[in-house]
Amino acid sequence: MGLLTFFAAAGAGAAGAVVAAPVVLGTVGFTSAGIAAGSYAASMMSAAAVANGGGVAAGTMVPVLQAAGAAGIPFVGQAVVGAIGATVGTVLRFFF
Repeated sequence: MGLLTFFAAAGAGAAGAVVAAPVVLGTVGFTSAGIAAGSYAASMMSAAAVANGGGVAAGTMVPVLQAAGAAGIPFVGQAVVGAIGATVGTVLRFFF
C-alpha cells in the first residue's frame, strides 16, 4: 500500500465524515425545528435532565449537538469531524 492509497483513504474518510455528520444528527433527532419527539435525541435529553436534577446544563453534549443540528456544524467543528474521519479512513485501509 503506497502513499497514494494512504492519502486516498484519509481524504475519503474526511469527506465522508463531514458529509455524513449533519445527516446523522438529523436522523437521531437533532433537527432544525428542535429535538424530535420519541427520538434517540429525546432520550438523551431526558437522561441528561434526570441526571442534572430536572434541567439540561448548557455546554453539555445534548445542547451542543442540538445547536449543530439546528444551525449546522461550524467550520472548526467540520475540521474536527474531518480529522476524525481521516483517521478512521486511514486505519480502516489496513483492514480492507
